[in-house]
Amino acid sequence: MTEAAIDPTVPPSGTGCVECDADGGWWVHLRRCAACGHVGCCDTSPAQHATAHWRATGHPVVRSFEPGEHWFWDYAAEDYARGPELAPPQSRPEDQPVPGPAGRVPADWRDHIHA
Repeated sequence: MTEAAIDPTVPPSGTGCVECDADGGWWVHLRRCAACGHVGCCDTSPAQHATAHWRATGHPVVRSFEPGEHWFWDYAAEDYARGPELAPPQSRPEDQPVPGPAGRVPADWRDHIHA
């Protein structure tokens, strides 16, 4: 992992997945790009936007954007990574449901996720 993979000064792009929010989608969990702050949905989510962001940008390191989780993942190494404290906020709002966001998750959401 290169130093450019993490910029601790960049805030997250928002409180939810950028692409899902734009197209009315929903997510299971959120991941934050450690280089640019892009918030995308996890690989369990239907659209898998965090991984798509890595493939499109080459930014390999994400951090969980879930309350109480502080781990980093390096897509290129396919392994956990270490990283510094990132600019706040550290997670989605605690009152945001999982899956989320409220009002956009279908009743049969379990039928749409990736295991």
